[in-house]
Amino acid sequence: MIPAPPLAAVLAAPTGAAAGAGRPLGALLAAHAGAEPLDLVATALFLLAILHTFAAPALAAAARRLDARLAARRGARLHSARVELLRLLGEVEVVFGLWAVPLLLAIAAARGSRAAGAFLDGLDFAEPIFVVAVMAIASTGPVLGAAEAALGRVARLGGGSPAAWWFVTLSLGPLLGSLVTEPAAMVISALLLGRRVLDRGPSRALRHATLGLLFVDVSVGGTLTSFAAPPVLMVAGRFGWDTPYVLSHLGWKAAIGILLSNALVGLVFRRELAGLGARSGGAEAGAAGEPGPEPAGADRGAPRPPAAIAAIHLAFLAFTVAAAHTPALVVGGFLLFLAFQRATAPHQRRLDLRPPLLVGLFLAGLVVHGAFQRWWLGPVLARLGPLQVGAGATLLTAFNDNAAITYLAALVPGFDPALRLALVAGAVTGGGLTVIANAPNPAGQAVLARHFPDGVSPLGLLAGGLGPTLVVGLCFALLP
Repeated sequence: MIPAPPLAAVLAAPTGAAAGAGRPLGALLAAHAGAEPLDLVATALFLLAILHTFAAPALAAAARRLDARLAARRGARLHSARVELLRLLGEVEVVFGLWAVPLLLAIAAARGSRAAGAFLDGLDFAEPIFVVAVMAIASTGPVLGAAEAALGRVARLGGGSPAAWWFVTLSLGPLLGSLVTEPAAMVISALLLGRRVLDRGPSRALRHATLGLLFVDVSVGGTLTSFAAPPVLMVAGRFGWDTPYVLSHLGWKAAIGILLSNALVGLVFRRELAGLGARSGGAEAGAAGEPGPEPAGADRGAPRPPAAIAAIHLAFLAFTVAAAHTPALVVGGFLLFLAFQRATAPHQRRLDLRPPLLVGLFLAGLVVHGAFQRWWLGPVLARLGPLQVGAGATLLTAFNDNAAITYLAALVPGFDPALRLALVAGAVTGGGLTVIANAPNPAGQAVLARHFPDGVSPLGLLAGGLGPTLVVGLCFALLP
């Protein structure tokens, strides 16, 4: 068996509130790396995986170029092992799953052949399981139609234009995450943005700005309650937070930050957003509030399902959200949903499971790697003041899931209420800077992947999310 993560022992030591009892951070980390070289190897593999995510779009583009060259040379498109390998390496959602393989081999080499299995047995994969199920159910026609109808009533107040859909979806969709959880809000918002705005062919800059804004909004939009946002849920019980406390200290500030961010980005792209209404190729009936084109992979000829079937879809979604933290119930309910989907196939659109499964693989790989990052995350956060904790959590979130940041930091003794609020606020604020910063981000990227033929640029995503991140961060820091 792999011993308990060394961070737990370090933070529980009675010699001081800060990890290492006042030792210099560099010396503490160096000593730990010398005593636990496996942790250092795991962190090195994690950093390589992060670099791989930045290289994934270039690898995907290289696969397309090689495929085109081989097709021109052979006169027909044939399968090529090199092309398929480049495509695999260019799938962002596959990256952490791939890099989990050398990590497990390193564990087996360092601790014995059974250690890798024991390590996996000790991990919690509830979140990846939940995201797969909720993403698949939320992407079905009845669920999307219900969300679109609700948001459409508000969008029609602005004329039902693409600009109105853009603002309403980015404003109300993420806040919906406080009720139906962030993964479901991410999928629904991404699907509606794709159908109502991105299908009209906006510029690359607007596409990346929209994706970054969506990631930031969803990350902070779940803070109106204590049970919907993973970074809040992971620490709410430990800190004694309930929904009124979270709403009064974080939620209302997040809502203001979302509205301000959307307004500022909308102001920057106001001319292009206004021009999208005159373009073809989108949801032409948007102004009237009628359903637009179906998402990629949908069976366009499928009839609208009966009301009873739509209600059952919504019931399955509600059950999945309610059982989010009980994997056995989530899996059982999802299997029943698949059976129901198959039994009512004449009234259903085709269910595409590829995006949910890829996102699940991404998150599962992140869980595996994140378990080995405690040894440096805890000591770093333990040495920061309130402002430093907020800024540090925002920065660290870009390189690790924000729920992992809050959970690991919550193990640090001596956190007063101000430090706790700064920690969680910083973690949710940084959730839009990279695709790995917040658990639902891979789901949103997978849904909108067809609008990024050359792949999502990590730098483009960073540029798109940086402004909203600053706005939301200032709201958390300056509002009373």
